[in-house]
Amino acid sequence: MEVQDSAYPYHDWNERVTAECYARNAAARILDNNRRIVDIVNNYSKISFNFGPTLLSWMQDKDPEVYAAVLEADRLSQQNFSGHGSAIAQVYNHMIMPLCNARDKRTQIIWGIRDFESRFKRKPEGMWLAETAVDLETLDLMAEQGIKFTVLAPHQAKPVKQSKIDPRVPYRCHLPSGRQIVIFFYDGPIAQGVAFEGLLNNGEQFARRLTDGYGAGNPQPQLIHIATDGETYGHHHKFGDMALAYCLQYIESNQLAQLTVYGEFLQKYPATQEVEIVENSSWSCVHGVERWRSDCGCSTGGQPGWNQKWRAPLRQSLDWLREQLSPLFETQMAAFTSDPWSVRDKYIDVILDRSEEKIGGFLQNITGRALKEDEKIKILKLLEMQTNAMLMYTSCGWFFNEISGLETVQILKYAARAIQLAQDVADVKLEEGFISQMAGAVSNVPELKDGAQIYRTMVKPSVVDLLRVGAHYAMTSLFEQYASKTNLYSYTVQSDQYDLKEAGRLRMAVGRAMVRSKDTWEQATICFAVLHLGDHNFIGGVDYLKADEFAKMRTLTTNAFLESDIPGVIGVIKDYFKYHNYSLWHLFKEEQQNILNQVLGSTMEDIETSFRQIYDHHYPLMQIKNEISLPLPRMLMTVVEFVLNRDISVLLEAEDVDIKRFKQLVEEMKRWSFKRDQADFTFLASQRISSLMSRLSDHPDNIHHMEKIITILDLLGQLSLDLDLWKAQNIYFAMGRKILPDNISQAETDELAGRWVKLFRHLGEILQFNITSHE
Repeated sequence: MEVQDSAYPYHDWNERVTAECYARNAAARILDNNRRIVDIVNNYSKISFNFGPTLLSWMQDKDPEVYAAVLEADRLSQQNFSGHGSAIAQVYNHMIMPLCNARDKRTQIIWGIRDFESRFKRKPEGMWLAETAVDLETLDLMAEQGIKFTVLAPHQAKPVKQSKIDPRVPYRCHLPSGRQIVIFFYDGPIAQGVAFEGLLNNGEQFARRLTDGYGAGNPQPQLIHIATDGETYGHHHKFGDMALAYCLQYIESNQLAQLTVYGEFLQKYPATQEVEIVENSSWSCVHGVERWRSDCGCSTGGQPGWNQKWRAPLRQSLDWLREQLSPLFETQMAAFTSDPWSVRDKYIDVILDRSEEKIGGFLQNITGRALKEDEKIKILKLLEMQTNAMLMYTSCGWFFNEISGLETVQILKYAARAIQLAQDVADVKLEEGFISQMAGAVSNVPELKDGAQIYRTMVKPSVVDLLRVGAHYAMTSLFEQYASKTNLYSYTVQSDQYDLKEAGRLRMAVGRAMVRSKDTWEQATICFAVLHLGDHNFIGGVDYLKADEFAKMRTLTTNAFLESDIPGVIGVIKDYFKYHNYSLWHLFKEEQQNILNQVLGSTMEDIETSFRQIYDHHYPLMQIKNEISLPLPRMLMTVVEFVLNRDISVLLEAEDVDIKRFKQLVEEMKRWSFKRDQADFTFLASQRISSLMSRLSDHPDNIHHMEKIITILDLLGQLSLDLDLWKAQNIYFAMGRKILPDNISQAETDELAGRWVKLFRHLGEILQFNITSHE
């Protein structure tokens, strides 16, 4: 995943929403009347929830702590709810199921179930449909795979005897095959209140609104339940996670209702009423499923005059591509299996575990015979082609207001990967045909023109092959020392020969390496030569050279470089690599940024030196003006801001924070009236506090370290920063549960323990805990 500037200061939107929502609900605060923390709870253990498999795969790698908390919540919920877990499965990559063909529906369901079983170690009872988009065929396939229930919006039920659906009871839905599935229809008005009417502003009000939904005088068990986007609780509505936590506690502590999950309720009170569904309907489009195939009027806004007429040609283009890929997949796989679609269904086991052993066993089971290396690669490429042919239908590609948005560009990248693999395995060229189809998808941004232009400028440059991986490796190796074998995203690079030459600002790397895809096992030995001329100027070539060609190229470039014949080096690179030349612009955005930051390092040092000279030389005069309340010229104010922000950032990044220097800087910053670099500085300070708290958790007896944390927090408090102490609070809470009781009892006879307890309580007060409630 590339860096996404709009998610700043986070790397990307997954990271940002995880920090604002998914993580928060795994450790939600319950506050007292003075807004002090009295408890931290895992909301997921008390509510039914689902996470998409693709999101969980990202979380498992990028935020394992939150991932573990999600899995733990399901285990805890089984203890609370008669053995029924709170987690619900989901169709694999959020495709709008009524708009899929039957094969894709089946695979999406099978993959979603298998992914769930792999993570939660149990079979799912329910399955969430993307956008609750539903048709009978989808429900029938879910029931066929053992799914007992799903959740829909109330308007997705056909009226029962001319009356509205009752969301307080479950319903049986009879399916074309003779099977049945249970449907829970959530309470629409309450869900609407949570999402759009401020119901999360007050946890008690939220609880009362839920419990007011019971029908008076009805002796039968009644289920009051809502369904909302998970991002509602913390991302869309700040502190929504806390409102949810307080709501659940309020209901339980006041015995207003019995908390349950769908599986437990269904076991205790089986569905007795029947229902028919409104086919091709969803919860987020009043026009059914038109939001994902037409300009129905549903969108997220945009500029005046914008429309979503691009949706129809986008889906038509992807449908065209899918229909080209399907027969290609069948004919190419015919040499290995009589049932290629069943093999695709089983491919989820490889996606979940891409170890050499797992992939090898999977390939062996397909044919029951030993396969040649090129056959293994072909099978894996065909299956990856089909994987991307499903990923390209991920629903968010249509949900928003403009075809050039992050989400739509992402699904087009999946399409581009499928097109690339089709050409690799069968020499079938589909790109121009796809681009021609996409020309009908007109953008709302005039300069972007249409989907064809967006594909060429925003999608095609991201396509990667082994040579581009080699170019990436070669150019970044000028600034990063790689091990002999290194991982680059979903590739490995095994260096065979590597020479790095430097002369002042000039750098040149020449080498040979084996590049291998972890996904398809495709591999090749690539040769490269890359020259950095300083600043942003790179000249490089990567190609498949024979051993003697590489040896000659290596000699020529090395001799020319050592003789300071830079034109000669450039000439050799052009001669040997011809059309396979690469520059900085061929790297991904993040690597471009990293390299430019390093290249600009000396420039920034020069700027910093100049600013410090101005600051030191003119400080007395600037201070006098400041003390008599005369405004400094803007240019001088910029110097002050830069120097002080830089100094305090460097200090916080140091291995050991110099408290004396920190105090001096804080006093200095308080003297000047200027806006601090809130985003960067607050982000850095919050991370530093979390890091220091982690160290304290590892060595809780280090009183000196605890005193340092308290001092730093006190000093940061003087700067009026909006610190994010969430992680630090979690660590403190866990320490308190584990350590504090023993230390309190020991403190009665041990002076050192008494001091520790006193400091720990003080730290808790700074971290906004109600300390008395934890004694």
